[in-house]
Amino acid sequence: MQQVVRALGVASALALGPILAALAQEPFVPALPGQGRPVDLAATTARRQRLMDRLGDAVVLIPAAHERDIEAYGDYPQDTDFRQHNAFFYFTMLEQQDAWLVLLARAGGPDSAVLLLPERDLRRERWVGVRIGPGEDAARLTGIPVVLGVGKLDSVVAAAQARGAPLWLQLDPTTQGERLFQRLRADSARVAIRSLRPIVDSMRLVKDAQEIAALRRAVQLSAEAHADLMREAREGMWEYELEAIIEAGFRRRGADRLGYPSIVGSGINGTTLHYMAGRRRTQPGDLVVVDAAGEYAQYTADVTRTFPISGRFTPRQRAIYDLVLATQQAAMDSVRPGITMGRLGQLARDYMRARSGDLCGPETCVQYYIHGLSHWIGMDVHDVGPYGLPLAPGMVFTIEPGIYLPAESFGVRIEDCVLVTETGYELLSGAAPRRAEEVERLMAEQRGGDGQRQRSR
Repeated sequence: MQQVVRALGVASALALGPILAALAQEPFVPALPGQGRPVDLAATTARRQRLMDRLGDAVVLIPAAHERDIEAYGDYPQDTDFRQHNAFFYFTMLEQQDAWLVLLARAGGPDSAVLLLPERDLRRERWVGVRIGPGEDAARLTGIPVVLGVGKLDSVVAAAQARGAPLWLQLDPTTQGERLFQRLRADSARVAIRSLRPIVDSMRLVKDAQEIAALRRAVQLSAEAHADLMREAREGMWEYELEAIIEAGFRRRGADRLGYPSIVGSGINGTTLHYMAGRRRTQPGDLVVVDAAGEYAQYTADVTRTFPISGRFTPRQRAIYDLVLATQQAAMDSVRPGITMGRLGQLARDYMRARSGDLCGPETCVQYYIHGLSHWIGMDVHDVGPYGLPLAPGMVFTIEPGIYLPAESFGVRIEDCVLVTETGYELLSGAAPRRAEEVERLMAEQRGGDGQRQRSR
């Protein structure tokens, strides 16, 4: 491949995509250096082609993320994790730093794709691990026919600009510092510059089979870790101990990282929606609200459960819990293609209002339900997409009603992930108990085992 590129030159090589498209039809590769997870070549090839089909004549530039330099920016070394830019990952599934993807779409001719990778630095790899570099192996592993060194980026862009087609740039907060983008935008009088982000966001809203599989894994491991926590939680534990248990459960099941900072609030802290401190010691009779999930293959879950630290709800806690759960179920049962999130939110509030009775006083419990019902999930915990669109199969979002009673020092939130199907929905997070009796039964089973072990000593 590289011999062909050198013989023809960069500009000619850009037209080789259709001729070499067979490379993109290879089955899953076993692994990528330093990554350990295969690229779904069929999925990424299809995504790139769908994008080019939508654009017509166009040149697309999508950068990868850069490795953080904690010394240069005075950042804290406790958080050094590299995470790929979502758009670059969506079209390549590569966790490679400092790379570029260039797509050349033609309305009346063959489309092509070029991947530009940093040259390998064997001395640096002794510190950071093996990297994939430009060459024939990279083309085989990524399904992108032309793979050049990133030093050729200016030549590739210049050849692309010569076509006179609009330049589509992935403009978002993660790429605002890219010098190439700054230079191109300053020269926009010569070639039209357009933002790619709205189109990519619209593509990401409906998940394909690979994305759904990744989300299933992320949600399943998160829900199972919530069940772990219910089994192990005990009166007197500190909130940070509970947080450690559930986060260990994520990683033990293969999560790459947290989907978002974990929220573990006991007692009155459970009434603070984004409570983060984690420094309170639980007391007998507390409810604990745990909003935490793991990320797998760049896709994150979002799951919340509320449980009694003592193992059983008080009658008052149970009444509020059951109302929140019934409200959630009423909204969930209304999920179907064509309905909107806004309508689901209104149905949930109407249901809670009609069934509050005197639980929360004359104004009903809706006054203590202080947030929205739903949000998209995907590569971000609050994923891209407008909220006024009718639901369609392949969309994935949360349903999370709650009631928060600071005067009584407890709150209840139940949050689940649902996938829209052709006929309704699929509950993805069912591995974490939802019904109050299921929560109590799970906690009682483990505690019963503790008691048996104590008597046997």
